[in-house]
Amino acid sequence: MKASPEFRKQLEGYGLTTAEILYRMPDHPALLQSYIWQEYDLFPDFPELKRFLDFWTHGLDGPLFKVTVGHCQLVRPAQLAVIDAEFRLH
Repeated sequence: MKASPEFRKQLEGYGLTTAEILYRMPDHPALLQSYIWQEYDLFPDFPELKRFLDFWTHGLDGPLFKVTVGHCQLVRPAQLAVIDAEFRLH
């Protein structure tokens, strides 16, 4: 059994990053629309989020208004421990 790519990223220091992106509607610039983006990313540089926002600014019509970022490192090195026992319940 192989570990999932997401778990491998967590072991490499990636954490779950959520960004709420507020952008102006292209046809109605007075209106704001919300978009939620979520991916595993590295704190504090956020290279994946920066890549996505770069794509947004160059490839999409809705100009960015505000980006709010939340980050949580789900797996920390101190939380991993080798267990040398097996317990069975009937």
